[in-house]
Amino acid sequence: MTQRKLNRDDLRAAAEKYKNWGKWGPKDEIGTLNFTQAEDIVAAARLVRKGKVISLALNFDHTGPQGAKSKYPSMGRTNPIHTMLRTGTDAYSGVLDHRGIRAADDMVTMPLQCGTQWDGLGHVFYENYMWNGYDCREVTSAGAQKCGIEKTKNKMVGRGVLLDVARAKGKKWLDDGYAITGADLDETARKQKVELRRGDYIIVRTGQMEAKLEAGSWDGYPGGDAPGFSFETLDWIKRTELAALASDTWGCEVRPNETEAGINQPWHWITIPIMGMTMGEIFYLKDLADDCAADGVYEFMFVAPAIPITGAVGSPTNPLAIK
Repeated sequence: MTQRKLNRDDLRAAAEKYKNWGKWGPKDEIGTLNFTQAEDIVAAARLVRKGKVISLALNFDHTGPQGAKSKYPSMGRTNPIHTMLRTGTDAYSGVLDHRGIRAADDMVTMPLQCGTQWDGLGHVFYENYMWNGYDCREVTSAGAQKCGIEKTKNKMVGRGVLLDVARAKGKKWLDDGYAITGADLDETARKQKVELRRGDYIIVRTGQMEAKLEAGSWDGYPGGDAPGFSFETLDWIKRTELAALASDTWGCEVRPNETEAGINQPWHWITIPIMGMTMGEIFYLKDLADDCAADGVYEFMFVAPAIPITGAVGSPTNPLAIK
């Protein structure tokens, strides 16, 4: 039996059901990040036992996923362009600046959401509104006047939990188009013997990034078919009171989307502007997943601040799991 496709009436109903506007006051600009309290960070620090630090970031370079073959347009996103302003060759050849110092300098040009990154609360609108009911016109050519990513610069620290859905299902990676349900997430937590708590940073592994890296091609990754969160996981997100959610895919939610034509990324429409949830995308999870499988510990201290670029609607990050 073919599942009915979601339409705009379904999105309107979900927007009313899951709306968190005003929950943290009329001037709030960080949404569900408010769920993490000081005592949660203290408790997260106590999870550090081995002193092992695991990065969840792809390297930012020309080999990233942007520009790969996809049936969807790239929206102008490219891989980082790294340019040297001064080099060791310059120094060796006697080319010095006016200060008389031999050194190297460089710069990078990149879309802020081209690699491992956070989607900020100014990134997606529901109709004409952003998080907490702010007018979408608050995001101007000068940047986001409300809900800019810089508002989160003392956040993204707390207890992290990896939910390795692929491994829990006995698979190397989930099939493209597999819709992860709330029951899948609960079953994964049960198998891993980990309890989810208010204010957690929950990271979900599908394995799709590893499939692309093993194949030696990013084709289809940026905007193509992918395993990801089903629309019905909105109930799970509300129930768990998580601080933020991240995954190893380009857009977190399942693709093809569960919608009628003309509605793209419906889960984003609700999670970001309606629920106020910052989400992480393109997280590299293989090293963390292997470590968690080896020691049976799926919780850790999580430190992943966004680069506080004023008015940005997304930001690169180097997420760290500290065990």
